Amino acid sequence: MSERSYISIMPRFTHPRLEDVPLDLALHALADPNRLSMVARLAATERLRCTDAAPCESIPKSTLSNHLKLLRAAGLIETTQAGREMINTLRRNDFDRRFPGLLDVVLANRPA
Repeated sequence: MSERSYISIMPRFTHPRLEDVPLDLALHALADPNRLSMVARLAATERLRCTDAAPCESIPKSTLSNHLKLLRAAGLIETTQAGREMINTLRRNDFDRRFPGLLDVVLANRPA
């Protein structure tokens, strides 16, 4: 197997099992206003490209990548590759099963 084909079959992102996500990590991910804004945008739509999920246009790519990584680690989003695009979806059903009502309460009480 060549190196190129090996790399192409490797998963690009790690998504934890929600059973392994502790409450403090989920709360930490939702506590940041930028990440909360990203989750709210994802909650309002089925899926978003990484740049469309950004809380503002001026956010550096490295900062956006870090926010997305933290949201993935907390089990809030799933990122998949579609061609050259990275598509994010909210893992709403899985997250709600793990932490019933948490996302609803946080989103309903986020600052306007």
